[in-house]
Amino acid sequence: MHIEEKQWHSPHLDREMTVKIYGHWGQPFIVFPCSRGRYFDYEGMGMIGAIAPFIDKGRIKLFCVDSIDAFSWYDFSVSPAERNRRHELYDQYITREVVPFVRSHCRDDRLRIMANGCSMGAYHAVNFFLRHPDQFAGTIALSGLYRLDRHEFGNSADDIAAVYLNSPVSYLPGLSDPWYLNWYRKSTIIICAGQGAWEEEALEDTRALEHIFQNKNIDVWIDYWGHDVNHDWPWWYKQMNYFLERLYGVSG
Repeated sequence: MHIEEKQWHSPHLDREMTVKIYGHWGQPFIVFPCSRGRYFDYEGMGMIGAIAPFIDKGRIKLFCVDSIDAFSWYDFSVSPAERNRRHELYDQYITREVVPFVRSHCRDDRLRIMANGCSMGAYHAVNFFLRHPDQFAGTIALSGLYRLDRHEFGNSADDIAAVYLNSPVSYLPGLSDPWYLNWYRKSTIIICAGQGAWEEEALEDTRALEHIFQNKNIDVWIDYWGHDVNHDWPWWYKQMNYFLERLYGVSG
């Protein structure tokens, strides 16, 4: 497997950030890590090995990025508005630095990229796709929370105004701009949750997104797995293989 690691000083974040690349060809994915995660977690937690046939055969090419969650959404010492401001810097890093890097690496300056992640990574994958559908071709999002007034994020309903544009279940119902809706309708949107342990809130948010997309006549693939499917990596391995096989052909 072809593997590269690239690091540069982000002018938007004013810190060193790293991207790790897996594969030589195929549909590019930007992979967001779980909460407070790092660029090497997808490999360290076993996902690269679990989906290696798709990478080795040139079906997909992964660009695994760092997060700044500990500095943004999980820094409860600052206000929700300040956490949102810090996330907006990360938004600029991804869209103005990482996306151009991916396009250059793939030698296609008009390329649309898939967004992927598990848990907190799923939140980022959905939010980045929804906010920038001209840059992202869609998403495979597993077991995510998609509203920022969850206890997980230290926010309440009173805080939503400060983080509104980064809380998909909050902003998506009122989004009526045809530019966004038309992009969504020609994208690949896969959102999955289990119904087992530690999946209750992810399941609730996934159902909320399904209802919102249905009301807007946007075709999405919402997949609910069984009551034995918990919030953990072994199930995410199975889900990724299942969806990748259906999108890009059999892994074997």
